[in-house]
Amino acid sequence: MTWCAACDWNVDPGQPEAPTGRLEILRHRLARQHGERLLAEVTTDGPLRPRRGATDALALALALAVHGVTAALLVAGLLLVTLGWGSALPLLGVVCLVVTWALRPRFARLPGDEPVLRRADAPELFALIDEIAGTMGTTGVHAVSVTDECNASVSTYGLRRRRLLSIGLGLWETLTTEQRIALLGHELGHYANGDTRRGLIIGNAIRSLDTWRYLLTPVEHPTPLEAVCNTLYLLPRSAVTGVLMVLDHLTLRATQRGEYLADSFAARCGSTEAAVGLMDRLLVSESVTATLLRESNTLRSRRTGSPAGREAWDGLWERLAAHMDSIPASEHERQRRRSALRGHSVDSTHPPTHLRRARLLATAALSATVTVDAARRTAVQAELKGARNTVARRVMNGR
Repeated sequence: MTWCAACDWNVDPGQPEAPTGRLEILRHRLARQHGERLLAEVTTDGPLRPRRGATDALALALALAVHGVTAALLVAGLLLVTLGWGSALPLLGVVCLVVTWALRPRFARLPGDEPVLRRADAPELFALIDEIAGTMGTTGVHAVSVTDECNASVSTYGLRRRRLLSIGLGLWETLTTEQRIALLGHELGHYANGDTRRGLIIGNAIRSLDTWRYLLTPVEHPTPLEAVCNTLYLLPRSAVTGVLMVLDHLTLRATQRGEYLADSFAARCGSTEAAVGLMDRLLVSESVTATLLRESNTLRSRRTGSPAGREAWDGLWERLAAHMDSIPASEHERQRRRSALRGHSVDSTHPPTHLRRARLLATAALSATVTVDAARRTAVQAELKGARNTVARRVMNGR
């Protein structure tokens, strides 16, 4: 991108989409309010540690109240169905039970359309994950999914809340070994700091409230009967939105603080230098999407059935890494300034990347506590080879 470092001309030629709706506007306003204050707090407080306080207790109590409403609706539905025979009450009970089913707590499943690795498939990778988790006082994961995204994440699946790490090759393949360790440290750090918004109780309460908002959404261009329903929906929808706003207010600051804490874990595991390098990669992540799309379009433009076309996925990740390494320092600087201009206008749950980077540089530099030698690095890459090839073929086929 052509831009001027002296006057910031063309630093941000595009504009982020403005938030719509009262809830999103509130989330972004809260994020801006917390942003600079939280950065000062986590920079001057010394070693960053998980913190629990009155707001967490209030959030938990409110989430339990939300689940209590779901439970009450279930009981009411069962009573109306079993005791209301001879009247229209069983029909109302069925409606209550259908709504309860929509509001039920959800337990994610393993992705069915992505390569998933177990311990037997990748013992060296899981041993590395266990070692990194051990430095933070937590445990490793039960499965690793592999995607094409320029991202990584952790979650849980199943009734037993087993742990899942998702590695996006669009990011992983562009990082150095130390930066990969920092990435794993950041993601596993979310387990160590107990992010409440990802938890079973509060996370499902937020999901239930979102479901209520969907069920109570006014009908556009209503008929007279639908207009009456829209009027009846107004009060309960406002109440649900209000509860969701309060729950956001109680948890958003802790969520952003959890990101800074996860960054501290990244620096501890991979070194401060590696964690900062990871932030720089994230700043130019849009180039990953553009490069993968260009590679896919190049294949589509070739003659169908040619040998070169069938094997075009081979070397995709190496070409991506080479392209990302070629991005000049001036573009990284532009992206940092762009991030500063946009602030919290893009993502209300994560601090802006430039603030996370600044916080790492403002604290004492840390050396890596987890290192990987050449033999182990080669072994981990060999374990990922099958998944790398599968995902590369899907990218090149536009899937």
